[in-house]
Amino acid sequence: MRKNSVNLNGITVSYNEKGKGSPIVLLHGFCGSNGYWDNVIKKLSEHYRVIALDLPGHGESANLEGTGTIEDIADHIKDVLYYLNVPQVTMFGHSLGGYITLAFAEKYIQMVNGFSLIHSTAFPDSEEAKKGREAGVAKVKQEGVSAFIDGLIPKLFSPDNVGKNKNDIKTAKEIGYTTSSQGAIKTLIAMKNRPDRNSVLESATIPVLLIAGKKDQIIPPEKTFSVSKSNIKHAFIENSGHMSMYENPSELINQMMEFLKTLK
Repeated sequence: MRKNSVNLNGITVSYNEKGKGSPIVLLHGFCGSNGYWDNVIKKLSEHYRVIALDLPGHGESANLEGTGTIEDIADHIKDVLYYLNVPQVTMFGHSLGGYITLAFAEKYIQMVNGFSLIHSTAFPDSEEAKKGREAGVAKVKQEGVSAFIDGLIPKLFSPDNVGKNKNDIKTAKEIGYTTSSQGAIKTLIAMKNRPDRNSVLESATIPVLLIAGKKDQIIPPEKTFSVSKSNIKHAFIENSGHMSMYENPSELINQMMEFLKTLK
């Protein structure tokens, strides 16, 4: 796996790249990094060119200038793909990454031959969720990123898996600690302010894969499976909460591989 860093428009972008073939872009969730995808990259890179980005303010990537909205991040990813000379991709977005994937597909559909939301949703935040984002901003400001991460990460796993996934929870926490305070705050605000993008799913004519964990406490399956059409596949991951790349990586990889085989 080749770890790369590039300066685009004065912004440091970190990403991992491995394999050859049709390009795939992997976008991680909030307070994650491209390290979330290590198990997935190993398998998919046997057949595809896999590009896993650190999103702005996460991992080793710098923050964007300005407010850093979901739309701004989508524009930023377009710039990264232009730099890499990748005209079209299949995009997989986990949680926050799914919100960005929808924004990217809305603005740059010609650059996407298929996309997937993994433990994500096209719905906007509810009023209760918006209050939760505000509370998260306050916690980061008052107690720092580490305290925020310690409270966040265990909730991402199914209660049934917290015991057996102790090492994975530790790994996810260590990844989370690399998120900058400003990155966490900007992203919480960006997620709070994102619009409803069910229209992107409704208007999509390319293949779409919606993946939900049966025991996801963050985004329940009904929020993921918001649109049903012939080109949209709904897939459950058994024995998984919000983190199937750790909780049930083999089933997640199987679903991704089956989806990729259907693409032109």
